[in-house]
Amino acid sequence: MSRPDTATRTPVQLAAMVVGAVFLVVGIAGFIPGLTTDYDTLQFAGHESQAMLLGVFAVSILHNIVHLAFGVAGLVMARTARNAFLYLVAGGVIYLVLWLYGLIVDHDSAANFVPVNNADNWLHLLLGLGMVALGFALGRSARTGGVPRTR
Repeated sequence: MSRPDTATRTPVQLAAMVVGAVFLVVGIAGFIPGLTTDYDTLQFAGHESQAMLLGVFAVSILHNIVHLAFGVAGLVMARTARNAFLYLVAGGVIYLVLWLYGLIVDHDSAANFVPVNNADNWLHLLLGLGMVALGFALGRSARTGGVPRTR
């Protein structure tokens, strides 16, 4: 199976690869004591986990696994421009929904199973907006099926 080199990758594919790689790094970092403070309180899920990535963002094992899965999805979907576009836009929408969830859910309730805190909420908003913007800004040919638009 041949792999496309970076010269043949579109900007939207490169953006999806970078976003996916960042999610992988974040997912791994959530399992590293020191990068994750109060690591000894890390739980599988739930708001009781007091572990904080970089001392700021609430994390749990489930939260880290979601980041890892999102990272793998980005790298896999970056293989084609169309899938890279879909990853960025759909992923951005998912993060915007997660931002809304974080605004609505009581952070001290069992419903906060991911868990999220205020720092996560702001990050999810920025990620959601940024991913959607990247998808639309860089994925024009992917949206039109690679056919240039005529006037």
